[in-house]
Amino acid sequence: MGALKGFMEYGRETPSVRPVENRLKDQKECYAPFPEEKYRQQGARCMDCGVPFCQSDTGCPLGNLIPDWNDMVYRGRYREAVELLQKTNNFPEFTGRICPAPCESACVLGITEPAVTICKIEEMIAEKGFELGFIKPRKPAFRTEKKIAVVGSGPAGLACADQLNAAGHEVTVFEKDDRVGGLLMYGIPHFKLEKEVVKRRLQVMKKSGVIFKTGINIGVDKSANELKNEFDAVILCGGAQKPRDIAVEGRNLDGIHFAMEFLPQQNKRNEGDTIAEKISITAKDKNVLILGGGDTGSDCLGTSLRQGAKNVYQFELLSEPPQERSGDNPWPQWPKIFRVSSSHEEANVHGGKNGITEYCVATKMFSGKDGKVSRVHGIKIEFGDIDPKTNRPAMREVPGSEFELDVELVLLAMGFVHPIHEGMLQELEVELDARGNVACDDKKMTSVDGVFVAGDMTRGQSLVVWAIAEGREAARSVDLHLMGTTQLPHSQFLK
Repeated sequence: MGALKGFMEYGRETPSVRPVENRLKDQKECYAPFPEEKYRQQGARCMDCGVPFCQSDTGCPLGNLIPDWNDMVYRGRYREAVELLQKTNNFPEFTGRICPAPCESACVLGITEPAVTICKIEEMIAEKGFELGFIKPRKPAFRTEKKIAVVGSGPAGLACADQLNAAGHEVTVFEKDDRVGGLLMYGIPHFKLEKEVVKRRLQVMKKSGVIFKTGINIGVDKSANELKNEFDAVILCGGAQKPRDIAVEGRNLDGIHFAMEFLPQQNKRNEGDTIAEKISITAKDKNVLILGGGDTGSDCLGTSLRQGAKNVYQFELLSEPPQERSGDNPWPQWPKIFRVSSSHEEANVHGGKNGITEYCVATKMFSGKDGKVSRVHGIKIEFGDIDPKTNRPAMREVPGSEFELDVELVLLAMGFVHPIHEGMLQELEVELDARGNVACDDKKMTSVDGVFVAGDMTRGQSLVVWAIAEGREAARSVDLHLMGTTQLPHSQFLK
């Protein structure tokens, strides 16, 4: 801890966002450049706590050495900062941009003052690593002659592949889409994560020896059992891609789409692809309704605004979160409070009804003309006491609160329930847990010998940082399974 009074001398600062009127005209990231000296001041705010809760299970699941690299940034010792960061996190340039920063919520300084800007410092360290040549391909000193298949190239699959390649195995990553990256490429908008950042990391991995094969859907284009026979181990990292649907009258009308039908198309356009008119989904000049108030709903909002939507409405079934922590949600837990995303900031400036989230709204039905959706019928709801049958607050409709709204595009952004079972999982006959996720033991192995699993496919819908931790832990287990010993580290909270 170099700056003994840094937390007293400097206030919390983060990079400013570009003006809304500018960023709505492009697909670039929202943040403006931040001076290096400002980052060093923010690093100085870290108190190097005796018990750094930012590294606890309520903070960073990767166990990032946060106080150590904060201190290195304050001192301008970037090589050491990069080395410390890479010990626990394969992709800090991703997490520094898109992680909701549970580490900051668990920051000890955050009890009485604004927390240390951990997430943006992490991004800065990664960018310094690329700029100064500290992050570069890591070719292993030897090869084990073991061949490993990783199915899925999202953050869990990439982390797993990176670790196993470093251990000397020949790793092939199979991706069903036409580009590598999974949700990093097609699930997250460019304005949150520019795809050149993803491509840059993939180039490092390719030069390190990782093999990528795209356009191959295991269980459809290629037999899953055939894959199992060709490789010494298989790791399933396909994510939780089964979206939550809504069973109401009119659901089958044209113009009602899952978020993950809508968002990837815009990312493809940004990459220069042409979307055929008959399958194109666009918000331009339409009244858009987004069902779901989470991150995916926010991504749909920002994308719809950039496409030129007439109006964008957002419904959330649950109650509006409180402005401050409630009594049953103490520090260092993740605070369940009201937040405003960059997309909602844009909507507020845009004017009209855009992006104003309506809480406690249930969708009753959709109606339309000529087979196309044109109106949503909803009702306000309220929550009462805990229902002993469900252990959740009882929900009831508010009499007389029915309403209708004209909409031409409905985007379902209500989360994901479990992995897709059809195809690969059914062919392998892996056991599933009660939630429909792939079951595994404490070594990340499924019920099928030699087949492992990591990320949302077994954990359920979660954060990118947890996916990376899952991938790293699966890699360790696979290396131990194949070699009888391993030098790959545990993911701190997945032991």
